[in-house]
Amino acid sequence: MKKLTALVASAALVSSTMAAFAGGPVVVVDEAEPVAVVAAEETGSLGGVLLPVLGAAAIIALIASDDNDSSPTTPEE
Repeated sequence: MKKLTALVASAALVSSTMAAFAGGPVVVVDEAEPVAVVAAEETGSLGGVLLPVLGAAAIIALIASDDNDSSPTTPEE
């Protein structure tokens, strides 16, 4: 009788633990907030000024080198 009681008790214990873990463990994962990376503004950079200054210098050089002689040129022999 003691063996039968021990067998029934162990079967009840095993079945109750199997039912408790039937669905598996519940794992809750906290999702981290996304981190936005913003590029820092460059201070003291001449990148935005360099091209307009070079363009203005090129236009001034074209105007200065323009040769507008109204007199016709004759080839010398």
